[in-house]
Amino acid sequence: QVQLVESGGGLVQAGGSLRLSCAASGRTFSRSAMGWFRQAPGKEREFVSAIDWSGTRTYYADSVKGRFTISRDNAKNTVYLQMNNLKPEDTAVYYCAAGSTYYSPISRNSHEYDYWGQGTQVTVSS
Repeated sequence: QVQLVESGGGLVQAGGSLRLSCAASGRTFSRSAMGWFRQAPGKEREFVSAIDWSGTRTYYADSVKGRFTISRDNAKNTVYLQMNNLKPEDTAVYYCAAGSTYYSPISRNSHEYDYWGQGTQVTVSS
């Protein structure tokens, strides 16, 4: 059974940092693009960041560029999202996603990803 399990969410004050992790099990994603999306209450799910299978290409939403960093450790089948200088508008449930095919393309489109985690809550207080 394939699972993506996010961790690292929590409550933090504005300006603080959190590091999200997404550990995959059930199959390897070392040759698949992976991404992070988020959904705030009453809003649609939105793209945050993505990384290609090798870790050499990354995409960021304009709203997080310069504050968030995505990375991956293929040996651990894990992707990370380092979030610095957090703002109240970053409050959301953060979801990890992975492509299903080898060398799946890096994408900002949620439809390009086939596996999803259950989400982890990030709350930023002002």
